[in-house]
Amino acid sequence: MQSIEKEVSLTVLNQSIEKEVYDVTSFLPEHPGGIDAITEFAGQDATASFEDVGHSKDAREMTKQYLIGKLDTNEHVLKPDSENFNKKTTSLSTWRDIVFSPTWSNFLIPTTIGIIVYVLYKGVLKVFA
Repeated sequence: MQSIEKEVSLTVLNQSIEKEVYDVTSFLPEHPGGIDAITEFAGQDATASFEDVGHSKDAREMTKQYLIGKLDTNEHVLKPDSENFNKKTTSLSTWRDIVFSPTWSNFLIPTTIGIIVYVLYKGVLKVFA
């Protein structure tokens, strides 16, 4: 597992979780735990850290979009996942990708509903006060 080359740059950041390698570069700006939580394990096996945090089912589902390959446990060689390997972007996500990602949607929708309820509540108080 140590043979995964550490790549910490603004263009590519790879991690290994459960023998799968992910390019999480585009996820850095939207990670709820901050950039450091991910870059700390750049190029390493991040399985223990990922499991310790207790990620949600949605977070585990999101990892699929960042999968770029799998480690061959016999040879410790990265095998590219042909479907995802070449289409991965090496630049940070666009603003639209970030806003409409599941992480932001899970944050923005409840926050917006909360603001609307608060404004309606204050309006009702003024009308009936």
